[in-house]
Amino acid sequence: MKKILKNGNIFVERDHFVSALCIEDGFITHVGSNEDATKWIGGEVIDLMGKTVVPGFNDSHMHLLSCGLFLQKADLNNANSIVDVVKICKEFLAKHPDTKILYGRGWNQDYFTDEKRLLTRWDLDKITTNIPVFVTRTCGHVASVNSKMIEILHLDKSFDVASGGELGFDGDVCNGILYEKLVSQIEGLIGESLTGQDICKVLCEIAATANACGITSVSSNDMPIGSPGGDAIEEGFLLYEKSNPTLRINHQISFLDLETFNKRIEEGYNKSTNPSFNRYGPIKLFIDGSLGARTALMRMPYNDDPSTNGSEVLTQEEINSFVKMASENGIQCVTHGIGNLGIDNILNAYETVNTDGENPLRNGIIHVQITDIGQLHRMAKNKILSIVQPIFLHYDMHIVEDRVGKELASTSYAFKTMKDLGLNTSYGSDSPVESFNVINCIHCAVNRQDLKFYPDGGFYPDEKVSIVDAIEAYTAKSAYTSFEENIKGKLLPGYYGDLVVLSDNIFTIESKNITDIKVDMTMVNGNVVYKR
Repeated sequence: MKKILKNGNIFVERDHFVSALCIEDGFITHVGSNEDATKWIGGEVIDLMGKTVVPGFNDSHMHLLSCGLFLQKADLNNANSIVDVVKICKEFLAKHPDTKILYGRGWNQDYFTDEKRLLTRWDLDKITTNIPVFVTRTCGHVASVNSKMIEILHLDKSFDVASGGELGFDGDVCNGILYEKLVSQIEGLIGESLTGQDICKVLCEIAATANACGITSVSSNDMPIGSPGGDAIEEGFLLYEKSNPTLRINHQISFLDLETFNKRIEEGYNKSTNPSFNRYGPIKLFIDGSLGARTALMRMPYNDDPSTNGSEVLTQEEINSFVKMASENGIQCVTHGIGNLGIDNILNAYETVNTDGENPLRNGIIHVQITDIGQLHRMAKNKILSIVQPIFLHYDMHIVEDRVGKELASTSYAFKTMKDLGLNTSYGSDSPVESFNVINCIHCAVNRQDLKFYPDGGFYPDEKVSIVDAIEAYTAKSAYTSFEENIKGKLLPGYYGDLVVLSDNIFTIESKNITDIKVDMTMVNGNVVYKR
């Protein structure tokens, strides 16, 4: 079906706008003027009425399935105290009396007004001692369980904790706090037994929600091959690709260990028959935790807790081994790195496989938060991709100086410096850690303010980026991270007909008003998948 869009302000590339384009059989065939559009005979005509059109947004790192499943859990994002956590969870149980395991996500001890500490078993026992409770911190790197869960899983000092994980104790008594790899280990042990059909349904629902935010593509870390529940998850995505999908998914795949990774390579890495919507992309490694939980791996102890410098989830040797195996098999590698020591370790590993400063597999670092200028130059020298989440500034700007000191904070979240050094820098949300609302993320990148417009003038304002830079980071630069820069991320002939119609001209609006912009329409393959 041919569609002709005219009378628009259509962003093609930097400094290049047109008023009309034509989409046929899912691909853009022409771009040009309204006069040109009169020559594109046939098809449906859509009058844009002067509105601004940009390529479909591409979230370069998030957790799509987790976002969908999050809607089935107690939402703790607005909990301002430990008392709030208990209250919200009790209300959830009252509305869902058949709950067998209470799941919750989104709490953040830094927002608590009663006690700024991690939740313990004794806090969660105030919710219930009859059924198990599992509530994850907003970052996903720390979780807490109640006494019933501890009893069921026999969580004591004899429990076999996965390498890279940690179980919290007060003396000899388990306090119910789980750290890093232990979080996913326990999630696997208490899996909700979702079937592939269940997962497909969740994916279709959350894809529609993403479309409403103008998102047409994501790189998603949801498929833990070799882990408990991994087979059902993969089946769910394979069913999704056959279900008239509306969101393109590029998988960032996690493996339990090297043996599992090697076995999958031998069996065949790619299982998809519709890679334009279900693409098997890079392996995804975790090497440290989060800044909020003080588990990001730092060179020096935390300023506000000198007892720790974070968590080493993978050793240097383990990182090197994964990267080497991926490189030998032509597989891209993207690695979670937040602390400056963690980022050092990732760069050490990448430099064992890169030659002459080239990075043909486009290995990248996800988050790239706590950095010094030397690390950014090192990334630029080796053409390492930077996969960042400006929306993190909404929360992190309020804690980063306390955590790491002003000097290091001043060179962190350095989005403008990354761009100036020539790093391919793509934007995403890490949702459900933060919302995948694209407009809010662009606001944080451009204004360096939280969503309440603090501080005046911006947080280390020299690192502000332009609107065009932010749009490109969410479109063309994100497409580059998945080797798809010649087919998506721009509105040019031969590219997918994936686009977003905005309520206002994001390129000329005052930056303070960016968050007022709405998504009016989203198209995928030339089909309208959302209309406000």
